Amino acid sequence: MPDDHRTDAPHFEGSELAGKRVAFLVANEGVEQVELTAPWSAVREAGGEPALVAPGPDPVQAFNHLDKGDRFPVDRTTAQADPAQFDALVLPGGVANPDQLRLDAAAVAFVRSFFDAAKPVAVICHGPWTLVEADVVRGRTVTSWPSLQTDLRNAGATWVDRELVDDDGLITSRKPDDLPAFCRALVKVVQEGQPAHRARAA
Repeated sequence: MPDDHRTDAPHFEGSELAGKRVAFLVANEGVEQVELTAPWSAVREAGGEPALVAPGPDPVQAFNHLDKGDRFPVDRTTAQADPAQFDALVLPGGVANPDQLRLDAAAVAFVRSFFDAAKPVAVICHGPWTLVEADVVRGRTVTSWPSLQTDLRNAGATWVDRELVDDDGLITSRKPDDLPAFCRALVKVVQEGQPAHRARAA
C-alpha cells in the first residue's frame, strides 16, 4: 500500500498503536484512494497493523474521483475475516464502494460486529451508507458527504455538517479535505480504545 505523502498529513511517534490491529473494509472496486491510503498510513506510522478486508480475494481497484487509481492486495475476505482479531474498523468512502458493501451480507455483519463488541469505528465521506445498512446509526450524531444526510436521518441519526464528529468512539468526517483531522482522531480513539457502542434508541 503506497504511503500518503501529503504535506498536511499528521505525523505520529510510531508507538501510539503498538499491538493494535485495524481492519479497513472496502469493496473490490470503487474506494476513494486517498480515503484508504491516508488513514492506512496514519495507522502504520503510529505503530499499528492495518489489514485490508474486501468481499472478494482479487486486488482492490481504487479510484481518484472518477479515474482509476492503484490496486491493493486483499488480506482477508469478508467471509474469512474474524472481527475478534481487530481492535478497530475503518470504512473509507467513494460512491461505488459502500453501495457494493451494502449488498454483501458478510460485510454488513462484519460492520455490525464492531458495534456489538463496542470497538472504535471510523468512517468518512460515503462510507456511512454501510452503517445505514447495518442499522447502527440510530440515536447517533454523524457527518458524511452531504448527499447522504437524508438517508442517515431516515435511519435515525442526527446529521451535522462538521469536519469531524466523535460520538462515543464513532468517528465520522465528510470528505478528503477532512483527512488530517480524521486521521488524528482515528489514532486517538484506537489508542484509547474508546468504544463505538451499538446504536442507541432515538
